[in-house]
Amino acid sequence: MADGAAGGADGGRRTRWSGLVRLTIARWWQRATRTTTGRIVSTVGAVALTIALLVVVTGVALALADGGVTGDDDAAVAITPEESGTLSSVDGVEGPRLGATNERAAAIRSNDGVDHASPALVETVRLESSSGEARTVRLVGVVPDEEPRTVAGLSTAGLESGDPHYANGTYDGPRTGEIVLSETAAERLGAETGDELPVSTGPTRSSSPSVTVTAVADGGAGGTDAPVALVHLSELQSLSRSTDGGLADRILIWGEPSAAQSAAADTYPDAAVEVAGTTDPSSLFDDGLAFATSVIALVVGVTICASFVATTMGMTVDEDRRTLAVLESVGVPTHGRLAIVAVSTGITTLVGALVGVGLGAAGIVGVNAVAGATVAPGAVAQFHPVFVPYAIAVALFSGLVAVPYPLAVAARTSVLEEVGR
Repeated sequence: MADGAAGGADGGRRTRWSGLVRLTIARWWQRATRTTTGRIVSTVGAVALTIALLVVVTGVALALADGGVTGDDDAAVAITPEESGTLSSVDGVEGPRLGATNERAAAIRSNDGVDHASPALVETVRLESSSGEARTVRLVGVVPDEEPRTVAGLSTAGLESGDPHYANGTYDGPRTGEIVLSETAAERLGAETGDELPVSTGPTRSSSPSVTVTAVADGGAGGTDAPVALVHLSELQSLSRSTDGGLADRILIWGEPSAAQSAAADTYPDAAVEVAGTTDPSSLFDDGLAFATSVIALVVGVTICASFVATTMGMTVDEDRRTLAVLESVGVPTHGRLAIVAVSTGITTLVGALVGVGLGAAGIVGVNAVAGATVAPGAVAQFHPVFVPYAIAVALFSGLVAVPYPLAVAARTSVLEEVGR
C-alpha cells in the first residue's frame, strides 16, 4: 500500500509539472504571436544577434588557428608535427619540425593515388631591396613539379620543376636561384620579375647568394598581407642550415584524399595528418591569439545576452503580475509560478540561440564572400557542427545567469496587491 501511494504521488507530481510546462509553452506562444509580440521578438532578436556574432568571431578564430597565417595550400593532406598544427616558424618562433622530409616525401610520391608530395620549410630571411636596404621576407621552400600547385597562397608555376640542388642528399647540385614573390613582398623589396635580389648575410657580402624573381603574385593572390615568397626547398635548407636531418615544417600531399591520408599515416605514424576541408575545433586551444579571441567573444556574448534577457524578461514579468496572481489564487504554489517564469526565459533564449546559429552560419558565408572579393582568396572564417551545441549552451547559460532577476520580480507578486490594483 505504501509503495502504491508513493508511486501515485510521484505520478501526480510528474503530471503537475508536465502540465505547468505545457501551460508555459502555450502562454509563451500566445504572447509571441498575439499579445506581447514586439517584446518577445526583440528579446529573441537580441539573443540571436549576440549568438550570431559569437559564431562568426569563433569561426574567424578557428580559421586563424586551423589555417595559420601563410595563406592557403591546395594540397589534399598535410603532415605536421604532433604538437604543431600550423607553420609555427612564421610567427618568428621555431616549433617542432619533421625530419628526413626529402626522402620520405619521395617515398610518398611513389604511392598509387598520390600526384605529388613536397616538404614545406618556412624561414625568415633578409633580402636586399632595390634601394640596397635589407628587408625581412618569409621564404617557403618547396619541391615543385610540372603541375602548378598553391603553397602559402602562391603558385609554384614560377619555379623550375624538381629540386636540383638537393642532388640525392649531397646538396651540391646546381642552384636555380629562383624566387616567387607575393605582392606584399614585391612592394616591400621594390622588385619585379627579372630582378636579382642578394640575400643579406651580414657585413661580409663576398659569398652572399642571390635570387632572381621569376614571378610576382597578382593582387590578392598571396592570401596574406605578410611578405611571403616561394623558393626551392634544398636551397632554403642550405641557406638556413637545415640540411642535417632534412628538416621541414610539414609535408604537403596532392592526390586522392584517401590515398594521400594512408600514405601520410604510413610514413609518419606519430605525426598529425590534416585533411583538406576539415577543421579541428581543438586547434583553438593551440593558438594563443585564436583562443583569446574566442574567449573574449564568449565573455562579451554571455554578458550582453544575459543583461538583455534579464532586463526584458523582468519587464515582461512585471507586466504579467496579474496572471501570476491568478495562478496563485487557483492554488499554483510559489515554486510552480517561478518555474513558469524560468521555463519562459529558457524558451526565449533557446529560440534566440537557434535563430542565432542560422544567422551566424550565414554571417560566416558573407564574411568569406566579402573577404574573397577584397583582401583574401581563401576562407577567413570556418563553420563547424560543434558550433550548434556550443551556441545553444552559451545561450542557455546566459539565460541561467539572467533568470534570477525575473524570478525575484515574480516572487514579490501577491494576490492582495494585484486585487488592490
